[in-house]
Amino acid sequence: MNFDERIDRRGTHSVKWDMMEKIYGVPAATGIAMWVADMEFRPPACVQAAVESMAAHGVYGYYGDERDYLDAIRWWMTHRHGWEVPAESIFTVHGLVNGTALCVDAFTQPGDGIVLMTPVYHAFARVIRAAGREVVERRLAQENGRYVMDFAAWEAQMTGRERILILCSPHNPGGRVWTVEELRQVAEFCTRHDLILVSDEIHHDLVYPGQHHTVMPLAAPEIADRLVMLTAGTKTFNIAGAHAGNVIIPDPALRARFAARVAALGISPNSFGLFMVTSAYSAAGAEWVDTLMRYLDGNRRLFDERIDALPGLRSMPLEATYLAWVDFSGTGMATEEILRRVEGQARIAANHGPTFGAGGETFLRFNIAAPRAQVTEALDRLTEAFADLQ
Repeated sequence: MNFDERIDRRGTHSVKWDMMEKIYGVPAATGIAMWVADMEFRPPACVQAAVESMAAHGVYGYYGDERDYLDAIRWWMTHRHGWEVPAESIFTVHGLVNGTALCVDAFTQPGDGIVLMTPVYHAFARVIRAAGREVVERRLAQENGRYVMDFAAWEAQMTGRERILILCSPHNPGGRVWTVEELRQVAEFCTRHDLILVSDEIHHDLVYPGQHHTVMPLAAPEIADRLVMLTAGTKTFNIAGAHAGNVIIPDPALRARFAARVAALGISPNSFGLFMVTSAYSAAGAEWVDTLMRYLDGNRRLFDERIDALPGLRSMPLEATYLAWVDFSGTGMATEEILRRVEGQARIAANHGPTFGAGGETFLRFNIAAPRAQVTEALDRLTEAFADLQ
């Protein structure tokens, strides 16, 4: 668990590092990649051992008999989240962007509206539009520097064409851990407007000390007949390339609709992903996550302290995730000037706020899941790039 080790990922077909120059113009040789949401850390030793065991066996056939895999998922959800999950409610998909796309396909028709609380994870809007559905943006409000849900405003904006609400819990990019009361209000909103609730909880293990994430089935059990849960071990254990995620559907009728689309599209899991997740959802994996979150908490505190010391910049306090959401509006600078300093001068690639939808216009998202020395180097560069404001 040496999170201080700096691992060179350049030239390894890493999207985050090997596409940085093409997409952001940040030089590959000297740039710092802080955009894609994967970590700069090796996964737990138990995951590496599972992959090495597969390689030693040397035959890579179709995966069968999922009992160990399903039991590992159920053990994790029970012990880490207090949520009892029936094995028959679990579908395995190729990551949660794929899971989201399958929900859109299974539960809506072309032209239907799908509600997003923006700013929010950019891939949601991408798959919705690609499927010929309408992205319905419902903008989050801010109170005391944190995002809150503005149901009073949203009620007046509903048209009746909406069929799904996608919830990001914990929230990406704002890092909010929604309270039980907020989650119950989401459930009530979906019931009033006859919406299926797709709750993306991929960050539910990445919660900082002093915070508690509640899974939607426990916050609002009465919504089980219209609830779809999206979970994965890929974000938790830094195995995103395994493309393994779970769609968990408590209601038999919804489950049958989803199963029909999975069958029609020929979806089947990748055996590497299943072996990796089975090994990760274990006591050894839990110990690794606990250690990881203590390390990331140090990164979070350092990042917020240094960013908030720069006049005109403000980092939204993180309650979960390793994705810092920085508001540059206080600088009074145009977006072009901010990007010139961050990408051109500091040589840092960070996600552009407008890609997250309405409300993200003045923000950049920075991935702080990296060795502390790398985070410190990035902060030094940003401090220099905005030195004239100090």
